[in-house]
Amino acid sequence: MIRSLYVRVVLIFLLAVIVGLAIAFIVTSVIFEKQLTKEVQDETMSVSNDIIETYVDTADQGTKSLRNNVRALRYYSIRIVGPSGDVVAYRARNTITDISVTPAQIAQVLNGETIVSEEIIGRPFMLNVETYALFIMPVFSDLITLPKVLITFLVIIFSAGSLIFLIASRFLIKPIRSMTTATEKMSRGDFEVELNLNRKDELGTLAQSFDRMARELKQIEQMRQDFVSNVSHEMQSPLTSITGFAKALRDGVVSGDNRARYLDIIAAESERLSRLSDNLLHLASLESEHHPFEPRAFALDEQIRKNVVALEPQWSKKHITIELELPIVKIVADQDQLSQVWTNLLGNAIKFTPEGGKIHVGLRYSKNEVIVTIADTGIGIPLENMEHVFERFYKADRSRNRSRTGSGIGLAIVKKIIELHGGRIQVHSTPGKGTTFEVILSGFIASAQHISSPRATDLSI
Repeated sequence: MIRSLYVRVVLIFLLAVIVGLAIAFIVTSVIFEKQLTKEVQDETMSVSNDIIETYVDTADQGTKSLRNNVRALRYYSIRIVGPSGDVVAYRARNTITDISVTPAQIAQVLNGETIVSEEIIGRPFMLNVETYALFIMPVFSDLITLPKVLITFLVIIFSAGSLIFLIASRFLIKPIRSMTTATEKMSRGDFEVELNLNRKDELGTLAQSFDRMARELKQIEQMRQDFVSNVSHEMQSPLTSITGFAKALRDGVVSGDNRARYLDIIAAESERLSRLSDNLLHLASLESEHHPFEPRAFALDEQIRKNVVALEPQWSKKHITIELELPIVKIVADQDQLSQVWTNLLGNAIKFTPEGGKIHVGLRYSKNEVIVTIADTGIGIPLENMEHVFERFYKADRSRNRSRTGSGIGLAIVKKIIELHGGRIQVHSTPGKGTTFEVILSGFIASAQHISSPRATDLSI
C-alpha cells in the first residue's frame, strides 16, 4: 500500500503522462498519415520523372549509368519492363523490399495507364517509339520515418518531464511535510510554530492559514491557562477564609463575641463561591448553541426602572443619586437576559461610585435602534485597561481589593447577552471622573411614545 503522498503524486503524474503520450501518438499518426502518404507519393512521382529522363538519355549505357546519375536510387527500388514484358532494368534496395508486381499490372501500365498505390507507382514512358513501364517503390529502411520521430520526441518529453516533475514535486511536498511536523508539535502542546512560507500559490495561502491558526490556538491556550489560574484564585480566597474560620470554630479558640462574626464571614464567602459557580455556568450556557432565547414584547423603560428599585439598598446605603431619563419604549427581546444586563451594569456603577455620587440612566431611541446609557461619577477606568474590561476575570483594580466583591465575569456575561441580541456595547471612561456604558440594540423596537425632551427623575435617599 502506497502511503507517501510524494510517491502517489509521482505515480499519478507518470500514469497521466504515459496515457497522454499514447493518445497524442495515435492522434498525431492519424492526422498526419494521409498527408505523409501524399507527400511520399508526390516525391516518388518526381523521382520517377528523373529516372525516366535519365534512362531514356542513357539507354545505351546500361543500368550502371542509371545508378551513377540518379542519386535517389539509394532510397528507391525500381523495375523497368520492356514492351514484351521482360525486365530490362532492375534495382532493388534489398530482397525484403523487392518490388512485387503482377502481370496484370505490367500489362495495364504498358497499355498507357498510370498506377498509383500506397506501396508502388507504375508509369508508362516511350523509348524508340515503344512503350516501357517503370515501377518504383520508396525504401525508407534507413530513414527516420514519422513514427520514429514521434516516438523519439515523446520519449524525450517523457524523460525530461519526469525528471523536472520529480524535482518540482519535492518542492511542492516540502511545505506539507513542514505542516506535518508543525502539527505534531502542536499536538504535544507546543504552539510556538511558524511556517513563514513566502509563496503566492494555494500552498502559500494554506501556510498562512496554518500560521494564523497556530497563533489563535496559542492565544486560546493562554486564555485557558489564565482562566484556570483566575478560577483557582477566585476560589482559593473564599475557600481559605472558610477553612480557616471553620477550624477556629471547631477548635474552640474563638470567643463568644467573635463566633457570630466568624459565622457571618463563612456564610458570605460561601455565597461568593455560589455566585462564582452560577456565573460560570451561566456564561458557559450563553456560549453554547442550546441556550434558551425567548423574545417577547415588554416595556424596556419599566424593566430598567424596576431594576433600579431592586438595587435600592445598595445605592441608598452610599447616598447615591439616581437620575432616570426613560421615555416609554417597548421592545421584543429576551426579558430575563436583558434584566441581568441592567442588574450587572447598575451593580458595577454603584460599586465604583463613591458616597454622595450620581448615576444617570438614560434611554433614547431612533427608527431602528434603542440606546441605553448608564453613566456614573465613579473612579473611572484607566485607558490601558479599556480594551480588557469585557474579558473574563479581568479587573481594572489589579490589587483585587476585597472591599469590592466580584469575580470579573459580570461584564463578560453582559457582552455575550448583548451579542446574542445582535447588539453591541461600548464603554467611555475618564479616570477620576466616571464611566459610561452604552448598550445599543438594533431592530428590537415594538413601539415607542415619543417625548421630545424627557424629564429626568431623581431618586435619592
